[in-house]
Amino acid sequence: MEEEKNLLSEVADGGYDSSDRPFDFVEADAETALICEPDENLQAKLVAALNSMGYQTTVASSARDALKAMRFHLFDLVTVDEKFDTADPEQNDVLSYLATLAMSTRRQIFVALMSDRYRTMDNMAAFHKSVNIVINLKNAEDVEAILRRAVADNTAFYHVMKDTLRKTGKI
Repeated sequence: MEEEKNLLSEVADGGYDSSDRPFDFVEADAETALICEPDENLQAKLVAALNSMGYQTTVASSARDALKAMRFHLFDLVTVDEKFDTADPEQNDVLSYLATLAMSTRRQIFVALMSDRYRTMDNMAAFHKSVNIVINLKNAEDVEAILRRAVADNTAFYHVMKDTLRKTGKI
């Protein structure tokens, strides 16, 4: 727990460094995705799937890199392996950071948890881990179809709320 606080504090307290920005240029209304996946084969599948879905992607090499990228950019979608940069899935710094975000900010980010412990689309596990969807590693071949469906469901679910917030000038 102390290491987590140190990493989160270190990243939060760090000064501005333009190399920490995940993108040099993002078009207006372009959607962005952050991939936190240690397995290079699955990482490549995620990049291909998200690019096919129209996302501009960036891949984090460590929890520190992911936290630095999220410090300067609000991603539309984040995929996180539960064992990303940690041996203990319960001590995942990226998931801990996302869980501490203000709800108004967190609702703008779709989070997919890659796991070998939970079943794909296990809603109770997703709720418990504060993510939008769980994708079991056994279903990696179908990751694009799973993400497309889950993102569409999430967009439909929050459509009225986001539309109201936009009309009232709150987002």
